[in-house]
Amino acid sequence: MNHNKILYLVHAAVIAAVYVILTMLAASFNLASGAIQVRFSEVLTILPYFTPAAVPGVVIGCLLSNILTGCALPDIIFGTFATLLGALGTYALRKNRWLAPIPPIVANMLIVPLVLRYAYHIPGALWFLMATVGAGEVISCYLFGEVLLGALLPFRQKIFGSAETISRKPGAVAR
Repeated sequence: MNHNKILYLVHAAVIAAVYVILTMLAASFNLASGAIQVRFSEVLTILPYFTPAAVPGVVIGCLLSNILTGCALPDIIFGTFATLLGALGTYALRKNRWLAPIPPIVANMLIVPLVLRYAYHIPGALWFLMATVGAGEVISCYLFGEVLLGALLPFRQKIFGSAETISRKPGAVAR
């Protein structure tokens, strides 16, 4: 296994582990679920801006987090799918720092309220659930995400590797 494959796998694994830890932390404060949720881990959805390894990293982290926090099966499936769509969108918009955080916000704002309504039977108008989930996502992904992005930019090469590593497609492992 060459250096780039190992680096890719390590990045994905570390991102997944940090996602799980941050979700468990938010869950301990009862912030990770319900109509109004601010998952600290969602800040990591900005990482596909830096590396394609972040796509499987945040998706696996979300999947494990949803399982470990006892989410309903539709939440495990569709919540993880929302994270996948958001991560792929962030990767696709990686050329624009200010647009990169938007895909996870939109994906979660459209998908999670349906999960809340039909899997957890949370009452309220669908538009209200979209607004509350969207607000939590704006806080996590955009506000905190931009702070994280700004903090990581000066160290981009040291943390995430060369431009070749950064520019590969999500899921592609170097040969």
